[in-house]
Amino acid sequence: QVQLVESGGGLVQTGGSLSLSCAASGRTFSNAVMGWFRQAPGKGHQFVAAINGDGTRTGYADSVKGRFTISRDNAKNTMYLQMNSLKSEDTAVYYCVAGWGEIAVTRHEYPYWGQGTQVSVSS
Repeated sequence: QVQLVESGGGLVQTGGSLSLSCAASGRTFSNAVMGWFRQAPGKGHQFVAAINGDGTRTGYADSVKGRFTISRDNAKNTMYLQMNSLKSEDTAVYYCVAGWGEIAVTRHEYPYWGQGTQVSVSS
C-alpha cells in the first residue's frame, strides 16, 4: 500500500520560512513524479510545485515561483518543499502527491495523496 506522510507544517509570521517533508513508502518512488497541492479554506485544490523522478525537472505555480523550492532525496524516499518569504495567502493545507506520468498541474494526474499538513501565515 502506497503511503505519503507530510510533516513540517505550522504557524509562521509573514516573511518567514517553513520546510515541509513528505515521506513515501510502499513502492519505489525514484521514478515517480511527486508534488505539492494546497487547499485554502473555502477554495479548491491548487497546484504548488512538482518534481520528476530524478529531480532534473521541476514545475511551480506562478504564485510561488522564486519563493518556494521543491527537491527530493530518492535514497530516503523523501520529498521536500522549502517555503520562503511566506505570505498570508499561502495559508492552506498542503498535500503531498505522487503519480507516474509527467509533471502536471491537475490533481487528477496524481492518484496518491497524503493526509495534508496545515501551514498558517499570520500578518
